Amino acid sequence: MIVYTPFWETMKKRNLSSYQLVHVYEMSSHTIHRLRHNGGISTALIDKLCGILNCRVEDILLYLPDDSNQIDIL
Repeated sequence: MIVYTPFWETMKKRNLSSYQLVHVYEMSSHTIHRLRHNGGISTALIDKLCGILNCRVEDILLYLPDDSNQIDIL
């Protein structure tokens, strides 16, 4: 499961608000909703967020293993 907890922490460190993402960087409020609820986002959006926040991918998302998502490899 991918979570965006690091994204919110990075936003706080950079003094950036959701309001600024929507009104300055022209992100949709639906995108903010997906981030708040750990929904799927594209790699293009991850790239854009890294550019806005001047950070690495690890500063935006975190993978948490989930037993139901594991695939057995022979």
